[in-house]
Amino acid sequence: MAKPGKDPAGPVDVADSYAVRLMQHLVVPTFVIDPRRRVVIWNRACERLTGVAAAEVIGTTKHWQAFYETKRPCLADLVALDRPEQLPEFYSEYAARGHNGLGFSAENWCVMPKLGSQLYLAIDAGPIHDEAGHLIAVVETLRDLTDQKRAESALKELATKDGLTGLSNRRSFDEMLQAEWARAQRTQKPMALLFVDVDHFKQFNDRHGHQSGDECLRAVAAVVSRHAVRPLDIASRYGGEEFALILPDMDCDAACAIADEIRRAVMALAIAHGAEGAGDHVTLSVGVASRLPGEADASPDRLLGSADEALYAAKRLGRNRVICAERLLAEFAGLGRDSEPVPGRLGRKSA
Repeated sequence: MAKPGKDPAGPVDVADSYAVRLMQHLVVPTFVIDPRRRVVIWNRACERLTGVAAAEVIGTTKHWQAFYETKRPCLADLVALDRPEQLPEFYSEYAARGHNGLGFSAENWCVMPKLGSQLYLAIDAGPIHDEAGHLIAVVETLRDLTDQKRAESALKELATKDGLTGLSNRRSFDEMLQAEWARAQRTQKPMALLFVDVDHFKQFNDRHGHQSGDECLRAVAAVVSRHAVRPLDIASRYGGEEFALILPDMDCDAACAIADEIRRAVMALAIAHGAEGAGDHVTLSVGVASRLPGEADASPDRLLGSADEALYAAKRLGRNRVICAERLLAEFAGLGRDSEPVPGRLGRKSA
């Protein structure tokens, strides 16, 4: 029997016991692994977050199963192994707080197999050392940022998507045009641009109403989007009734073939028009340009201007046609208009 006034356990044992109980009742999801990466604490908040009971992981190295479907290290494992160089491999957003005992921070989408849904977690993992500097444990804490991340993604989508058609908006188009041009400069491959315009759209709105006009634009947008089939192809609503399609690694002939497929696909929709000066159905005019970054005077603005000139020519030549900027003079000569100047207007510039 312990003497009066004496605690049967030593002060260190009492402190350890108190720390464990405190950690178990923390509202912050927390688990602790030992130097051999075995789980020694899995608190109740961690059970609620992951759906995994403490009994399933205590004494094992299977804590990864709470977060991922295939075996991979958790952040606490990288701290225990002292491998900050592996952070980029497993975490898209991370911070290594150095080798001074402060550990790592990261954010990551986790599949959460027990829950059957993904969570975006903010993760902090820090080491605990004894007085001699030896690692005795690693503590990992978790915060669920899923709602915040989804809200950020929704805001980002709103900032880059056109509300009516769901295509990329003008701002996104300008950014991607610059990015793809820079990539084309590195690869030294051509880049094509299509400007697609709905013929006589003002008359369509006047005759059928703005609601029908919106439906028409959505239908055209769906056709344009279907032809952005490769991962780097970008379909955008440039403004009003005009759409743009960025086609990396493509010359003018291939781009013209796609442009004509788009034109024919919209004709096949047989959207009734019938306004004065227009045909029975909605048609498109398409201007096409392709440039190789290494060419003289080649730039994103020049590519824009060339596609714009080709579109304007398509309008002047009677609409419902595809005109390639590289063959603009030939198109006019073929129609007996070689004495006329090549039609043009003030060139566009990317933002």
